[in-house]
Amino acid sequence: MTDARRNRERGWWVGEGMNRFVRSAAALALAAVIATTAPAELKGGSKAPLFTTRAALAGKAFGFSLKAALAKGPVVLYFYPKAFTQGCTLEANAFAEAMPQFKAAGATVIGMSADDIETLQRFSREHCRDAFPVGVASPQISKAYDVAMASGLTRRTSYVIARDGRIVAVHANADYRDHVARTLAAVRMLGKSRARRGRFTIAQATLSASA
Repeated sequence: MTDARRNRERGWWVGEGMNRFVRSAAALALAAVIATTAPAELKGGSKAPLFTTRAALAGKAFGFSLKAALAKGPVVLYFYPKAFTQGCTLEANAFAEAMPQFKAAGATVIGMSADDIETLQRFSREHCRDAFPVGVASPQISKAYDVAMASGLTRRTSYVIARDGRIVAVHANADYRDHVARTLAAVRMLGKSRARRGRFTIAQATLSASA
């Protein structure tokens, strides 16, 4: 069984563009850490649906654009059921605490739920701790990301989206624990893959110049 197939069966998908790095010893060890039995929601490797929505950061509402965020680097897009519920509050606290690490990896984080913007403004201050934004997951957005539930809430699912707009990792699990650790691991792995490609490009240029 291939590594890619094994990861898909475990519910943790890593993009094909990262295969060379994943096959290395370090990536194999990391894959063992980030494996999960939860099913993926969207097909890995597909383009993330672009959207704009109302969001809140530090209590202030603003317009969020996924396209604009991706222009700056990878995006961690995490859906959670409802603001101010216990699991979602603890998850927001965990993302807030890890934001220095996400920023160091060059990633943007945004939480998404079906709550209204007024609720999210309070949630962004009280539990996101002014560290990252939370946005309104409209029915259209929830459907596009396959996280809509019959109750009107959004299924707890985290996506890591590369700068080119492709989904490189998915973690779908109702348990809020590990969403932060798994998405951070994927963002870091993505950064290492870019660095390896960059060194390879430099080496090629050096060889060409000396030929």
